[in-house]
This record gives sequence, C-alpha cells and structure tokens, in this order.
Amino acid sequence: MNRTLLAAAALALLPTPALAKPPKLTLVITLDSMSADQLLRMRPRLKPGGLASLMSQGAFFPNARVEYADPRTGPGHATLVTGAHPWRHGIVGNDIFNRTTGKLEPVFGDADHPVLEAPPGSQDCSPANLLSESLADRLRVSTLERGKAVSIAAKPRAAIAMGGRLGQAWWFSETVGKWVTGTWYTKEFPGWVKAFNEKALPDGYFGKDWTLLEKKEQYAGEDDRPFEGNPWALGRTFPHPLTGGLPRPGKEFYAALNWSPVMSEVLVQFARAAIEGEQLGKDDVPDLLLVSFSSTDYVNHQYGPYSWEAQDTLLRVDRALAELVQAAERAAGGRANLLVVVTADHGIAAVPEEWAAHGVAAVRVNPAAVAQAMGKELSGKFGGEITAQVEALDVFLAGKGYPSKDPPAVRRAAAAWLSKQPGVAVAVARDDVEATGDLRGYGRSLRIGYYPDRSGDVLFVPRPFFVWDAEAVGTDHGSPYAYDNQIPLVFAGHGVKAGYYAQEVSLIDVAPTVATIMEMGAPAQAEGKVRAEILTSPNGGAKPAAAAPAQ
Repeated sequence: MNRTLLAAAALALLPTPALAKPPKLTLVITLDSMSADQLLRMRPRLKPGGLASLMSQGAFFPNARVEYADPRTGPGHATLVTGAHPWRHGIVGNDIFNRTTGKLEPVFGDADHPVLEAPPGSQDCSPANLLSESLADRLRVSTLERGKAVSIAAKPRAAIAMGGRLGQAWWFSETVGKWVTGTWYTKEFPGWVKAFNEKALPDGYFGKDWTLLEKKEQYAGEDDRPFEGNPWALGRTFPHPLTGGLPRPGKEFYAALNWSPVMSEVLVQFARAAIEGEQLGKDDVPDLLLVSFSSTDYVNHQYGPYSWEAQDTLLRVDRALAELVQAAERAAGGRANLLVVVTADHGIAAVPEEWAAHGVAAVRVNPAAVAQAMGKELSGKFGGEITAQVEALDVFLAGKGYPSKDPPAVRRAAAAWLSKQPGVAVAVARDDVEATGDLRGYGRSLRIGYYPDRSGDVLFVPRPFFVWDAEAVGTDHGSPYAYDNQIPLVFAGHGVKAGYYAQEVSLIDVAPTVATIMEMGAPAQAEGKVRAEILTSPNGGAKPAAAAPAQ
C-alpha cells in the first residue's frame, strides 16, 4: 500500500467532526429591553420549557455587554446580526437627524420603498441605511440563496435590522393591524402571509383584558404606582383593557395590543406560520429565523422593570417563547438539528423616582429643557439664532446663526457648556470624538457608536442614574452603565457545550459564533470573537487517530 493510500485510510478512521454538519434551523430570539439583572431576578419564577430550560441546558452568559455608549433598539439589533458596532454598520440610533430638513427621521425610513398593503407614508422603510453584512445576508450568499432567512418583530426597526438586505423582514403595522413588509423585500405578500392576515387574529383580542398570569401574591411590590404610564388607554393597574379606547378594532387598539405582552401570542403564531409557509428546517440547507419580542421594551418603558406589568410580561413572553422553540424543534426534526440563541438589544433603567425612593441619587432630566438652555447660551455667545435638539445621546445644532459662524467653535462651546450640566458625565464635539483621549473611561464607548454622517454635532454621556426622558412617567435606556448595557446571552442546541460562563462577552460576539456553528463565514465587517469555549469538540471528545507510519 503506498503512502497516499495509507494517509487516506488514516483519515477515514478519524471521528466525524461534531460541527461538520450545520443545524437545519437556527432560531435567534431577541428580548427587547431585557437586562441580565431583570432576567436573573425573574429566573426562579420561569416555567420549564422556556428561558429557564435554555439557561440551564445551554451555554448561559449572564454578563454579555453592549459596548457602545447609547444602547437602543435599532443599533442593538443591527449589532447583534452584523457582529459590528455602529461605527461600522451605521445604525447609530432609532432616529437620525436630517440636516437638510432639520427633522428627525426613522433610521430605516425610505420613501422609495413603501409598506405593502398599508396607507401611503405609513412606516415606509428599507435596510438601505444598514452598511454592514448581516447573518441573513451571509446565509443567502453562502448558500446561493437556497438557505432561507426570515425576520419577525413587532417593530420595523428590529425586523429590518435582523432581516438585513437579502432576507425577509416582517413587522406588525399598528395602522392596519396586520403583518407587513416593504417593497425592498417583495412586491407581493406570499400566500402564507395573506392567509394569516385574513384570519384577523389581532381583532380577536379586542375587548379582552390583559390580566395577571399568576396570583397577585406572586408579584413583588405594588401594582398602582404614580410614576407609571397609561399608554393607549391601557391604564395603570390590572386588569388592562385591550380596546385603545375605541368601540371597535382600529389603530389605537392595535397599538394597545402591540404594547402589551398579549402580542407575544400573536407574534409566535405568525412565526409558526412562517416556519410552515417557508418550510424552514426541512432540508439540509441551513435556514435562519430571527424573532424579536418587543412588548418587553414597551412595558419596561411605561411601567418600569420592577412593575407588576414587567413581571407579568416576562412570564407571558417566556410561555410564548417556549411554544416557539418547540415549533422550531419540530420543524428541524429534533433539538440536535436546531441552534437557539437568546439575547437582548439593551437593558433598561429603573424609573428614576423609584430609585430615588430607595435612596439612590437618581434624577429625571428633560432633554428639551436642556436643549433650549443650550440654544440660548450659544445664541448669546456667538450671535444670531442657534438652536439645539437632543436626541438620545446626540445634540444636533441648527438655526440661521449656526452655519454662518465657525461651526467647530460652536460645537466645542456647546460641548463645554453641556459638560458642566448636572446630569452629564462627559461631552465632546464631533470634531474631537475620534482624536480625543480616554474621556474618563467613556471615550471608546462614544467612538464605536459614532458614525460621522449620522451622529450628532455633540456627543455626551449622562451621569449614572440620571434618566434623560422627555416623558414625565416611566423610564428609558441609553447609557454605558450596567443597567442599560449588561444583557443575557444563551446558546443552546446543536454544537453547543452547556454550562455557566461568567466571563464578560460582547454583543458583537454573537454573529461570528452563530456563523461558525452554521458552518459559514462571519458577516464581512464583524468585529467580535467566536466564543470557542461553548463549542463542542471538533472530534466529538475522542482522541485523534494515530498517524500512519511513513513508508
């Protein structure tokens, strides 16, 4: 036997690599606005089959981080699927300032790609502003478009970010009360979407109440708290009526439904229809299903993460999530053929008045008041009219007096003034953000979240426990502190070594890790690291075969 045949025989004796075959279906789940702290606090109350089972049977990271300074929904979902920070993918916020019109616009807004089967101008959008390749894009290219990628969310900015440029993206329209997409993705709804919308499932919830899933004694704290919101006539206490204040289903009712955890039931039914309609997981070409649960964010914003509403929402989302995982497992032909990933796009601050009641030095800051004072200061200093608008952690300057002056000098003066305000840790002009130093430890987080054409004229970081929120009730997120940027991360199923992993990891690590398990290259501009510690041994734990002797 010659040397070539001996080598071939030795290779044949090697064990089959554990990851040599990708999962038939990969399910990526995002819990919008879910801090690691909030999930861990609720973990003992979660039922088997959902998050508790995934955390105990999969690879659980309780200390994943969103590294850029301003965690929001659009950037978070884009970072999740691209493996890149906003400085590469370009989605710096939920809204961006149009310096030509002087108006804020949705980051995915695109008048050239209207929403199908919805009134003109209603959430027209596309992924045109997403500048990095996503997992969905990579799958479509690497499989010559045989692998399917379907993204589903209640929010268009979540669905579009996850769907990327080459996948599908479906979101719930509060205007018409059905699942929609834009002309970027298709010119006509497929049959399974038409059939689902014709059932008018959301309308069946009209007039019902969002009630407590468990006995009220199981809920910590009080139900009625003065600093909670009352969105879409849902009320401040249980039970919450699902009417939107209307006599029959309409826009306000669809908004009320969408902002309640009852929507998670509709979301999962639509996801199941997608699994069946697109035949996901039915062949050996890998498919990708991405689902974002948005009600956790809506409820956290209005009622706070310690509220009865937030507690009940997670219980309801957990139950719906368990049903979704079971449906995906059946479609893939068993857990061995399914990879499940669960994480969040950001966390959430407590309601500042609630923090203050417990002795925390927390303050609610009105961004509009700060912007007005800044404009007055700059106008007086430089002459002419200079206006300021605060959006998230960006300040946009405008007015007739701004362009005619020395813009860098105005921006630096604005940053200097802002840095002296009580609710601000640091502030920096756009001219200096890339060249500036450590900025008391905040420099890198500001830089990796900065994209020149879309970020503000001044960037800033709030002080800890200062919640910048235009609303007088509820709370917000958008800071580089643990309550906003520490999120859970779970991998479970195909190719994953179960365990509790306490090390700090980044949201940008998800995409390259998923791509590795799916046996394809990482998205083109991914910055993250493959979490190799969770991967099963390439040799299935067996010792390698001995090399053939030389002849």
